[in-house]
Amino acid sequence: MARIDKAIAAHYETHEVPFGRIYKWHPEYIIVECDCGQKLLITGTSNIPTCPQCGVDYGSLVHDIRHREERLRDEEVHPWHYDEQSRADQHLRDEEACTEDSPWRYNNVTSGFVGNDEERWKKARARQGH
Repeated sequence: MARIDKAIAAHYETHEVPFGRIYKWHPEYIIVECDCGQKLLITGTSNIPTCPQCGVDYGSLVHDIRHREERLRDEEVHPWHYDEQSRADQHLRDEEACTEDSPWRYNNVTSGFVGNDEERWKKARARQGH
């Protein structure tokens, strides 16, 4: 009987960057140790799900992985739709970390000019040489 050494569920890895996040997809995979001692990495896209040493077929594992990946919850497939609070927290941390005149500072350019925004834009353009 083959033994499963490692099983990792499909997931997104989230990386915090200034003023945002990067999501990297990691598909589900299983590392199986065959009875003959051969180790195999099985994913939902495995083309040849047989042991190259003894020929045991692991197609059912590929099918199971595909089945699970097709039935992932929306929160797992689209995590960026569900992290509003953490985005708001990140925005506050970024605003605190960057001074008002920092090039990393987010200024909502779609909001129109409010207060001294017009003056700040003139200064920013002047620094850029426009």
